[in-house]
Amino acid sequence: MKGSRPLTEIALPFLKLGFIGFGGPAAHVALMRREFVVTRRWLDEDRFLELFGASNLIPGPSSTELGMMLGYLRSGWPGLFVAGACFIGPAMAIVLALAWLYVRAGSLPQTAWVLYGVKPVIIAIIADALWSLGRRAAKTWFMVAVGVGVLVLYLFGANILVLLFGGALLVMVIRNATRGWPRATGMAPFLSLRALPAAVGGATLGALFLEFVKIGAVVFGSGYVLLAFLRADLVHHLHWLSQSQLVDAVAVGQVTPGPVFTTATFIGYLVDGFAGAVVATLAIFLPAFVLSGVVFGMLPKLRRSPWADAFLQGVTLCGLGLMAGVTIQLAGGVLVDWFTVALAAVALFVLRRYQPNSVWLLLAGAGIGLAVRALGS
Repeated sequence: MKGSRPLTEIALPFLKLGFIGFGGPAAHVALMRREFVVTRRWLDEDRFLELFGASNLIPGPSSTELGMMLGYLRSGWPGLFVAGACFIGPAMAIVLALAWLYVRAGSLPQTAWVLYGVKPVIIAIIADALWSLGRRAAKTWFMVAVGVGVLVLYLFGANILVLLFGGALLVMVIRNATRGWPRATGMAPFLSLRALPAAVGGATLGALFLEFVKIGAVVFGSGYVLLAFLRADLVHHLHWLSQSQLVDAVAVGQVTPGPVFTTATFIGYLVDGFAGAVVATLAIFLPAFVLSGVVFGMLPKLRRSPWADAFLQGVTLCGLGLMAGVTIQLAGGVLVDWFTVALAAVALFVLRRYQPNSVWLLLAGAGIGLAVRALGS
């Protein structure tokens, strides 16, 4: 049941997360867990897992949708909008500034010196969250096997949607093998979404809005599959961007804090300046604001159905398996030398032993990274 708390209580932590949320969706989930489960105790691990699973049921930026649901839990629809706006706002402002510099300088500013010490700490924060959440979600050997299977198949290149929903269906069927088939689970509208045609015509603000609303409404898998949609529509079909501009746009979304979907801000600015940036950003996140509140309201009904509840538990488990797979891939590009490996290991030990606020670890990582780079130059 949602509460009714002061909106500043929601705004401040989400603004903070918007500024420190490096590392993509997996990192955002881990940071939100530490902020709202461990530090602020808004909810327990089981409720957090339930909301994590629900955020994976719908298209759009899943970690942002998780934040919106946390805001809804605290203060209804106003809390949802405040949480979403405060998490997205800092990233949008940073990406907009980078887009302005990019248009004038023709290239992106160097950010490696900032991220060298931050990213290993992010890996540690994700690993800590996976350990804690995984123990809650995988309570039987069967659930462990499903989660590990999703992880392995993901690493071998299996489709994200097939793994997410196929694994959830398997859990649902096995958990309810002795029951009759349900008439409906209430989730059909979200499982039947199909990609819509690309917006047609020139790069007007209206066409830009329609294109990014469509992307926000049909892209599952968050930022990890966004590139394929953008490349097909904006480069090959609409010819709004070149291939190199798209790569630079996605790079900005990856190296800045907050939702990866703020790539839309950068693209909108390239297409039609400040107005294009605002329109593209509002459009790509609009479906998330609507769907997050709708799905949150459906959760009590889903929990009452053994089939829907098992499906939701399966989505949660498979989401964690995918999160683990993404983390392994990220770690391969982050833990590149003895320093980054040692920093990640120390950060994980500190997290498990002392449970500090993750902000201090991220600041420490950034400071240590700067120092190491300065000494090595």
